[in-house]
Amino acid sequence: MKRVIIIGAGPAGLTAAYELLHREELVGKYEIIMLEESEDIGGISKTVRYNGNRMDIGGHRFFSKDEEVMNWWSSFMPLQGSPAFDDKKLGREKPLAENGPDPEKEDRVMLVRTRVSRIYYLKKFFDYPISMKLQTFKNMGLKRTVVAGFSYLKSCIFKKEESSLENFYINHFGKTLYGMFFEGYTEKLWGRHPSEIDSSWGAQRVKGLSVFGLIKDMFRKAFGNKDDNSKVETSLIEQFWYPKFGPGQLWETCAEDIEKAGGKILKGFSVKEVIIKDGKVTGVKCTSPKGEGVIEGDVFISSMPVKDLVCGIRGEVPPAEVVEVAKGLPYRDFVTVGLLVNKLNLENETDIKTLGNIVPDCWIYVQETEVKLGRIQIFNNWSPYMVKDPENTVWIGLEYFCNEGDNFWNMSDEECIRFAARELASMGVIRTTDVLDAHREKIKKAYPAYFDTYDRMGEVVSYLNTVENLYCVGRNGQHRYNNMDHSMATAMRAVDCISGKLSDKKIIWEVNTEKEYHETKTDNKQ
Repeated sequence: MKRVIIIGAGPAGLTAAYELLHREELVGKYEIIMLEESEDIGGISKTVRYNGNRMDIGGHRFFSKDEEVMNWWSSFMPLQGSPAFDDKKLGREKPLAENGPDPEKEDRVMLVRTRVSRIYYLKKFFDYPISMKLQTFKNMGLKRTVVAGFSYLKSCIFKKEESSLENFYINHFGKTLYGMFFEGYTEKLWGRHPSEIDSSWGAQRVKGLSVFGLIKDMFRKAFGNKDDNSKVETSLIEQFWYPKFGPGQLWETCAEDIEKAGGKILKGFSVKEVIIKDGKVTGVKCTSPKGEGVIEGDVFISSMPVKDLVCGIRGEVPPAEVVEVAKGLPYRDFVTVGLLVNKLNLENETDIKTLGNIVPDCWIYVQETEVKLGRIQIFNNWSPYMVKDPENTVWIGLEYFCNEGDNFWNMSDEECIRFAARELASMGVIRTTDVLDAHREKIKKAYPAYFDTYDRMGEVVSYLNTVENLYCVGRNGQHRYNNMDHSMATAMRAVDCISGKLSDKKIIWEVNTEKEYHETKTDNKQ
């Protein structure tokens, strides 16, 4: 039996462990040892519990174009067969699975939720991504609309070389809309101006979305032939799945199943060195509550940050230029402040019914450059079971992007909570006197970034692929802005390679290289 060492118990690592233990043809062939630095399961897809309320770190919609991943999720948590608490209370209809579990009676259940994300700018709501609806033009005003229109036409005629994220956005939306809806937010997210960021991030996140595409889709919906059998424009998903108690519930359930199948998950084990001999990893040196030691194995799957992996290699060290690139790979760190409030000072002007008539958004993207705040999560709308009293309180997450060790990161919990509450009050979203409770979470290396030495990432990938028994998976394991489903897919392909089903490790790195927006669906009318 071969011993597989898996570094990291996030979505990628857990998926790999589960697949190795449960694929019918692999059962009994592998001993699994997982090494998790923290005391938590799920990585940035964990769910934090606090005083009866739950926080999703970053917000995770369970939607994928990969049917294998969708089936994998539903095998763990079956789709609801009866209405959730808020849907039942409000008379909202959702697609229900025949003989599916009742979320009011059972916990291991996947909810079907409505996707609502909007932009908050000029103290008004805009669709996200920006749409060509009449309300958009009303919110912008006549002058901005005319200027934006001519700016977009100019971008259609005079295309810029997409050498930066800034040029990518201008080509797709024009300079005026770029300045309104992309420039400031992108700089908040990455701490760098879009002119300094590689365009490949935009290609992954918004390709296929442009002013022309939005207009085309609008006219298709209004005047299109409903009997047309041709492939229609790609459109944003309207619903997604979500575990009753947040994403962490699914990964905690997965971890339990891994341990039941004989896998070991060692928490508090931090990998400091990776030992390579004769072109193979022979072991990893860890620190843990039990002290320091080397854990040996036959196969190694890494979801730890590429920077830490490469710089921690001992024995046969990588070429100096590879280490140089790895050392320069940048990351963006993340802070979420949870606020429990009596109410929001935002009117629900949509036709979507909600408990307490709060705004229906899952996420609100904050474009106002006067505040540091990047996004607002409203946990009530993700799942009513995330909130202890969803009828009388609103539980929100305020998302901040920063760098480990900077002034914002180093604030005390109390300072950070006061800062966040004041920012939200300055935007007119809450009154500070309505805050009932609060909690802060800090996440290191939440976002692998696309600048500095990233343009030489290929050198690192080429080197890592030469290490025969090492497989890099997940967001940080590949230094790629993977969604959860992509991270899982990298693990599945790694297992294919380990089992001999696939022979070339390059396929693991090819996951999430398609140039289309992550949260779109392509409908084929029958």
